[in-house]
Amino acid sequence: MGITQSFRERWMVRLIALLTGSMGIVNLISASQPAVAERFAMLERISPLEVTRGSHFTAAMAGFALIVLSFNLWRRKQIAWRMTVLTLIVSIVAHLLKGLDYEEASLSLGLLALLTLFRYSFHAKSDRPSVRQGLFSLALSLGFTLVYGTVGFYLLDRHFNVQFSLWGAVKQTAVMFTSFYNPGLPLTGFGRYFAGSIYVIGLVTLSFSLWMLIRPVLVRQPATTEERARAEVIVQQHGRSALARATLFDDKSYYFGPGETVIAYAVGGRGVIALGDPIGPSDQIPAALVAFQDFCAQNDWSPAFVSTLPDNLDAYQAAGFDILCIGYEAIVILEKFTLEGSANKGVRNTVSRMDRAGFRAEVYSPPLDNKLMISLHEISDAWLTLHKGGEMRFSDGWFKDSYIRSGPVLVIHAPDGSPTAFANLVPEYQKNELTIDLMRHYPKVENGTMEFLFARMLQWAKEKGYETFSLGLSAIVGVGEKPEDPRVEQALHTISEYVSRFYNFKGLHNFKDKFHPRWEPRYLAYRGPTSLPLVLNSLMRVHSGNDFLWKFLKK
Repeated sequence: MGITQSFRERWMVRLIALLTGSMGIVNLISASQPAVAERFAMLERISPLEVTRGSHFTAAMAGFALIVLSFNLWRRKQIAWRMTVLTLIVSIVAHLLKGLDYEEASLSLGLLALLTLFRYSFHAKSDRPSVRQGLFSLALSLGFTLVYGTVGFYLLDRHFNVQFSLWGAVKQTAVMFTSFYNPGLPLTGFGRYFAGSIYVIGLVTLSFSLWMLIRPVLVRQPATTEERARAEVIVQQHGRSALARATLFDDKSYYFGPGETVIAYAVGGRGVIALGDPIGPSDQIPAALVAFQDFCAQNDWSPAFVSTLPDNLDAYQAAGFDILCIGYEAIVILEKFTLEGSANKGVRNTVSRMDRAGFRAEVYSPPLDNKLMISLHEISDAWLTLHKGGEMRFSDGWFKDSYIRSGPVLVIHAPDGSPTAFANLVPEYQKNELTIDLMRHYPKVENGTMEFLFARMLQWAKEKGYETFSLGLSAIVGVGEKPEDPRVEQALHTISEYVSRFYNFKGLHNFKDKFHPRWEPRYLAYRGPTSLPLVLNSLMRVHSGNDFLWKFLKK
């Protein structure tokens, strides 16, 4: 499909969505208006009065449904297209039965024809288990309401002005549940309550079923063993960032693009967040970006890439992404790292003081013995308790025995020999670089413990022949501070000034700056400004394992 054709098709989809929403508003207005007298008189001769009255409410409900469905048509939902077609058919019948409103019926028919003409443009999938749950809940609600209403109408005769047979009770319940038509049967307050409860059950269950049918695809199963093995091979051959190891964590799913490319991602609501750039040969990355966007569109996901390198910005922009600088990664050039000189006097004094006090740093390489693992687990538990939260995910590792045992760990020992703090070290694949993931310590440790840990860690990496050491991302700090920076980055800077009251971004940045790193920009690639709230929500969800609200409430 050419660019011009794709542009026209996209705007045609949006036009259909807008027309569907407008038709919903027309339905609501029309349902609230009385029928034209001459038409109504003609209709009375061919249609029962209760059907005519019930059709007003049916038209109103169809209008509400069309407004809801219009948002999902905008997202190209296939199930929304089908439900819109069905709703328009119901709408046409309701308009004719409530007052021979052929004007509204003609508009619905024209929109129906337009939907049919562009039916192949609505291809975004729905979550199949959710669709099954939606249909099951609809069937269950129909069955429950039918039994509930039948029993009520049959046994509660004294509350209504009609005595129902069993079959009459079934028909009365079906009419009220499907057309929401109140025939004025109740004689008592309890009778009115009972009739109203049928409407409530109908509205709630129908709304829930609709939501289940049109919500985005959910990733319900983790990546398979074969997918993880395939991803690991590609990452080992082409990974070249500090986040490469994190792409192999258990919380990732994988999209395998053209050639030998892989994208590690996690889904949070309607947003899908990819960790870093696509991994693979550089000349295959542009095609992988385009293919991944198509994959996301089919699943009703809005894609974003977080912590991307500067290398592929042109490819992202060519694929239709906007670019936002979100922070700077601290890269220490180990050849230049030293504790000598006046610039490093503060760190050097801290290290000397810790040495004199009897503290020592020791690096343990795999395999790690069980006694050490027990000590590290105790430190981790105490650290998590101190920070009043659970383990973070996505770009951060979490304390898992197999993960901690898989690489070297630097441990700080107190003068009595007991471990008080630790950090696990993670080597990069194609760059001769080392990085740090978990950094944990007991709540009460000697002042300067973490400076001591970092200094010894960098010295050890230098001795082992590594070229660089990544101290990780300093988020937000340094972003949007210049007048010429993009407005969205300036807005991010303003937000960071407020958030800094609760999270010390600048303090963390200043701590890393003590080791004189080279600061390299990292970016967020996203689909336009309107997607930023969704991206932010998805980022919080994937970093907290999709249960950040629960973790917040536990604090």
